[in-house]
Amino acid sequence: MEMNKDETIGFHKGSLTTLLKERQELARMIQIVDQLITAHAKSLEQMGVKLDKAPAKKENMDEKLEDILDSS
Repeated sequence: MEMNKDETIGFHKGSLTTLLKERQELARMIQIVDQLITAHAKSLEQMGVKLDKAPAKKENMDEKLEDILDSS
């Protein structure tokens, strides 16, 4: 059974609303994870573990942290 035009429009609008809310929540989760990464990196630096001071790219920080974890 096919949906009529109004049902189809409602379906797509509802989908967009849901996806936008999901994207907001994902951005919030990323922010929290970034804060936790920063806190752990600061703790490691306070303990004398050298980390990149200015990881301009997130990938650099990820690689550095992976190196530290692998060497433990």
